[in-house]
Amino acid sequence: MTSRRQFIVSSVSVAALAIAGPALAGGEGRTGKFTGQSNHVTSGHAKLVRKNGKTFVELQSDFQFDGAPDPKVALGKNGFDSSTLMGKLLSNSGAQSYEVPTGVDVSGMNEVWIWCEQYNVPLGVAKLN
Repeated sequence: MTSRRQFIVSSVSVAALAIAGPALAGGEGRTGKFTGQSNHVTSGHAKLVRKNGKTFVELQSDFQFDGAPDPKVALGKNGFDSSTLMGKLLSNSGAQSYEVPTGVDVSGMNEVWIWCEQYNVPLGVAKLN
């Protein structure tokens, strides 16, 4: 027989999973804060979001970057992954959105990168929670 305490704890756990599950399903909903790389100043936040069946990396309104010749946005898992490149950085500051390439499993990714493709160096990275 289940005690009242076990029932309450189980009910609370199931409710917490129901609330958190959809927001984090497939890795979406995770955010990270940028730190600069290679002597570049990169700050602000990035977030993974799902819209209309597609996944996007959204750089938030607090995003700031000091500039470089060929900055691109990408994902990574404990390091930059060139197969996830989403295109040229649209602006050195402010909110912007990039569609994740079809076939990229974001649940395995734990970083958003600002990457200089011309010189093959990192410019900033946001570790996703």
